[in-house]
Amino acid sequence: MQTVIIKVGGMSCEGCVKNVSGVLRALPGVESVEVSLAAQEARVRFDPARTAQASLCAAIEDAGFEALHAKIPV
Repeated sequence: MQTVIIKVGGMSCEGCVKNVSGVLRALPGVESVEVSLAAQEARVRFDPARTAQASLCAAIEDAGFEALHAKIPV
């Protein structure tokens, strides 16, 4: 499993948080999702053999938000 933090632009309410959480959880291999409105980021734990980091960002963008960059926490 791998954990990545993606900066998410365009979230303004808890509805946005639920939307981003939902599209990420729907991807194959995603184990857990924590989205923070205050930090404007999503922390995603996923199986890189089943889904790619680029797919996580694409899902966020397809939902109408910006996936600004992703980093793997230390």
